[in-house]
This record gives sequence, structure tokens and C-alpha cells, in this order.
Amino acid sequence: MYFSKIKSSALIIFIFLSYSLSSQNDQLLDLKYDIGSQIQEMDSLLFDVAFNQCNLELFKKIISKEIEFYDDRTGLNTSFEREISSFQDKCSKPISITRKLVESSVHALGNFCAVQLGTHEFYANDKKVERAKFITVWERKDDSWIVKRVISYDHKPISE
Repeated sequence: MYFSKIKSSALIIFIFLSYSLSSQNDQLLDLKYDIGSQIQEMDSLLFDVAFNQCNLELFKKIISKEIEFYDDRTGLNTSFEREISSFQDKCSKPISITRKLVESSVHALGNFCAVQLGTHEFYANDKKVERAKFITVWERKDDSWIVKRVISYDHKPISE
């Protein structure tokens, strides 16, 4: 009878722990989904609005002052000022360079950071000219997200 009570108690504890772990897993899934949707929105703000429409003020808000930008064509940039200058140079040219996201996945690193992996295409005056892959590390600052590191690679020309 004593062992029967222990078995019953162990079963109750097991059920409680299983429910608790399941609840924690659900919370983690909700957190990952929430961060994923937030990063997708930030990607849209960064490129669909700031980059494609040459909105310098928004671009400055989304890029970290400690930016690290690794590019297989231009090398490493760790200067916020140089990143801003490059953005302004792009926007001052008569050719309109825009970016379109092809695919992307987001992976939460706790609730403080996220990694975005994806492929995007670039257009010159609405003509597709290049495809590349990217890895972006987003860092949570206050109640928003900023780009901390970017690896842009596998740039390939495309002719429509």
C-alpha cells in the first residue's frame, strides 16, 4: 500500500511536470513566432521603406551605431558613418536601386536577439540585376530591433 501511494504521487508529479513543460514550450513557441513576425516587419521597414524609398532618417534608426557589415564584394565595414555615406551615395544616383525579399527565416536567440537568414534580389530601375543571400543579426534595443551585424554573400548577376 505504501508503494501504491508513492506510485500515485509520482504519477501526479509527472503529470504536473509534463503540463508545466508543455506550457513552457508553448510560451517559447509564442515568443519565437512573435519575434519572427517582428523581425519580418523590421526587414520590411528597413528595405521596403528606408532602402527602397531612400528614407535616411528611418535607415539611421534601424542600423546600429556598432554595425558590422560583411560583404563578399566590398569587404568589412564597421563604420556607421560609412554605412550612412554608402546609403546616401546609392540614393543620389540617377539609377533607382531597390531590394525585394525572396525568402527569409528568423530564429530567436532568447528575447534579446534574432538571426534572420534569407535570399533577396536587387533591381536597377525595376529590372532584376542581382540575387544574394544574407544573414542579419537583429538586436533588441528598448522596444524595437536594430541591425547589429550583416553578412551579405553569394552575389550573382541575373539577367531577366
